[in-house]
Amino acid sequence: MSALDETPAEGVRDLYPFLYDHPEHDEHLGRADLGTTEVQAEAMRSAVEKTGEIVRLRERMGAESAAELAACAEEMAARFVAGGRLFSFGNGGSSTDAQEVATAFLRPCRGPALPALCLTADVAVVTALSNDVGFEMVFARQLAALGRPGDIVVGLSTSGGSANVVRAFEEAAHRGMLTVGLAGGGGGRLAELSERGVLDHLFVVPSSSVHRIQEAQTTLYHVLRELTWHALGSAPIPRAHSPG
Repeated sequence: MSALDETPAEGVRDLYPFLYDHPEHDEHLGRADLGTTEVQAEAMRSAVEKTGEIVRLRERMGAESAAELAACAEEMAARFVAGGRLFSFGNGGSSTDAQEVATAFLRPCRGPALPALCLTADVAVVTALSNDVGFEMVFARQLAALGRPGDIVVGLSTSGGSANVVRAFEEAAHRGMLTVGLAGGGGGRLAELSERGVLDHLFVVPSSSVHRIQEAQTTLYHVLRELTWHALGSAPIPRAHSPG
């Protein structure tokens, strides 16, 4: 039995309407011959549409955030020169993006390697803190133990409402760390932190799509890495112990 022979799970039909929006599908539970050419054409149209959305969103972010990205990179470069370290964090897909942030700075394709650590990388620490202290404190507790004034934190949240990301920024600001947030939509609770001065820099991707937000955030933090590298120029990076 093929996948089209079964009634689509809740939510799947909305994701792939071109597979199900046929009268024959409702009548025969997907046994209709949709036609390879028709499906391919619809898939191509969808791909072109999404690609256009990605390009327009990235161009908009570049135009609206260029000045702040440059200012943020200058501040990050100054922290690194003074011996600061970078800590990144996020949940779910933002967790893997946070790992890429740390990797981009610690193992760059070019430019100096900079001390960086993703707070989701050690599953033993993450699960221990989640179990013993609480998931809301899983990043804040690590920053309390590892962070120091002059360090940098980069937190990612597509909604801007993740409680553990919010608590981490509050802890980082309390300890004199440079705070950089990436969010989507209207910025959520991170926008509130920015208004309160807890966040030094906040980059909000104006989209309601988690996919488009994460794609644009990927561009943002790679541009931030490049700008930081340019800001460093030939300035020597002091030898420092890796975070933790």
